[in-house]
Amino acid sequence: MAELVADCPRCGSKRITFDAVAQLPLYIRYDWQYWFEVFCVCRSCRRSTTFILSQIEYSDKDIIQNGILKIDSSLNNYLRIEGFISLKDISNVKPPEHIPPNIELVFKEGAACMAIDCFNAAGTMFRLCVDLATKGMLPEGEVQGLNSKIRRNLGLRLPWLFDNSILPESLRELSSCIKEDGNDGAHEGTLLKEDAEDLLDFTSVLLERIYTEPKRLQNAKERRVERRNKKE
Repeated sequence: MAELVADCPRCGSKRITFDAVAQLPLYIRYDWQYWFEVFCVCRSCRRSTTFILSQIEYSDKDIIQNGILKIDSSLNNYLRIEGFISLKDISNVKPPEHIPPNIELVFKEGAACMAIDCFNAAGTMFRLCVDLATKGMLPEGEVQGLNSKIRRNLGLRLPWLFDNSILPESLRELSSCIKEDGNDGAHEGTLLKEDAEDLLDFTSVLLERIYTEPKRLQNAKERRVERRNKKE
């Protein structure tokens, strides 16, 4: 039976051996790195944990593809422990499509905080998503009316982007939650569920406008060109 050595989330045992009972392939990253959910049983407390594991080395692809439960040595030699399934995974809020990986990670962290009712932490993460996304929208070099303080401060940056028609005016009213509720979450710790949901709504819509919609249009254009080329 395949084995995994890890800290047990159930009984707290450190570096304990688990029996790997079942595997569920999740996806492949970078066209070679396999990710799995692996159902394991702790040899100390005999309770189960589902770990998330990822392939470590490209050269182990054949071993991984043959089935990780068939590996007769420790799975740690071939797979990295990325985490385990827990309460945070009940979130049904998915990040918008085609957003940068660093922003996607922050968004998922905010969604996980929402799932366990940590609204201050969730609000702070969604505000960070907007901060990261809008920094790249500012023009480089010296621009009249754009100073270093505006570049650093999200609460000042958003109005500048609206005033200069870089962000659509239709989002301006909804954006007020970022400065008010976002700052409350970061400094006062007073966010309610409704406040965090406002931040989530604005963040989702903004990311879709900046990343998702342009990419979908680009994909549609490429499909159109491909269809036309096939007719020739």
